Amino acid sequence: MWDNGGTGPGRQVLAAFGDTFGDCSVEGDEWRRNILMRSGDTELSDGIAVPDPRPGDRYSGAPVLSSDPNFAREVLGSVGIDGVETTVVPTAGISVGGTQYINFMSVRAWGEPGEWWTNASAVAYSTDNGETWTVDPATARMNTPVEVPGVQQLATGNSNFQQHAYVKHEGYVYDFGTPDGRFGPAHVSRVPEAQIRDLTAYEFWTGTHWILGGIDAAVPVVDAPVGEMSVHWTGSTFVLLYGNEERGQIEMRTSARPEGPWSAPRAVVTGAQIGGLYAPYIHPWSSGNDLYFVASRWSDYNVMLLRTTVAG
Repeated sequence: MWDNGGTGPGRQVLAAFGDTFGDCSVEGDEWRRNILMRSGDTELSDGIAVPDPRPGDRYSGAPVLSSDPNFAREVLGSVGIDGVETTVVPTAGISVGGTQYINFMSVRAWGEPGEWWTNASAVAYSTDNGETWTVDPATARMNTPVEVPGVQQLATGNSNFQQHAYVKHEGYVYDFGTPDGRFGPAHVSRVPEAQIRDLTAYEFWTGTHWILGGIDAAVPVVDAPVGEMSVHWTGSTFVLLYGNEERGQIEMRTSARPEGPWSAPRAVVTGAQIGGLYAPYIHPWSSGNDLYFVASRWSDYNVMLLRTTVAG
């Protein structure tokens, strides 16, 4: 979830979802690899209200087709062949200068629980509040030796930036990355906001300093295992949420700076409280000590809203 950067009634939170199902009694289960929802709801204590969709209305609840106006459509396409590209899943989103950006992973195949393999991560952008999206091939961080015409094969450190988390601070977009799956550590890079699509402009944290283009020199800022993650700036501290697959819980860390040092982990939700939760994404309109976030759950393959506190 991210703030679209709008003002007045045009200010919304955009929420990008990965693999999404509808009526499971029909062939194909109404599966879409990804969808988008929009909301201007500021009262989070009673849930998140999403307005009805309207075809062609970039501020309605979701992009839909005029032929199917009550059904959120897929926004990022995919080859859809297992072993080649079975799905395309958004992992981070941000708004810069009125343009929306999604970082997504191209999933080649699924493995055991918490395990999958990606072809690449890449950036898609939208200038109409998420109604339509364009993938920028020059932003692809290839994770396999695949020959893609027009796409530069960058350093091997790409494997550490297959899933992402964005946060803006002091004129930069800080881009946190993990390998595919839920068992790797987290690294961090940064780029001037206006250059988010220029991979040559990214600096990487080496543990002592930032180095331009030094993706292979980047060191972990949070030790493994780090599942899907999100980062939020409260105005006084950075908050990181992620799933710990080994402990079966969602954990929080805090830091004064994006590069750390990050605090020791604190369990926010355990499997004993709510079984099978993963992918905690912070609501950007969380304020003060209150932290609202959504997480997916295996029991009904749905997304729920939760609240915790940053301190205590």
